[in-house]
Amino acid sequence: MASLQADLANAAARSSRLATRVRQLEERLSRALGEAAWRASGLGAPDSIDELNARITSLEQEVSDLQLKLQERDDDLAAARAANRELMAQLNRGRDAPQHPE
Repeated sequence: MASLQADLANAAARSSRLATRVRQLEERLSRALGEAAWRASGLGAPDSIDELNARITSLEQEVSDLQLKLQERDDDLAAARAANRELMAQLNRGRDAPQHPE
């Protein structure tokens, strides 16, 4: 009976140690996955100044491209508004014109 109790106590202690180790490994894995996701998102600090400069250049180019697209859309919108004003003016002139019976 005493040997069974000793075996049970040893098994409980081992189980506790294993549970602690599993928690430690889960925390390490979580940290590693979090850091990898942070780096992959582009939000993390770059590993070197060269990478930082490359990222700045890339972002500056992206800003420039987006500004060009925005300007093109503004120009298209202005042209569409002008065409709409002209069409509305033509419609209004047509309504205001006297009706001639044929």
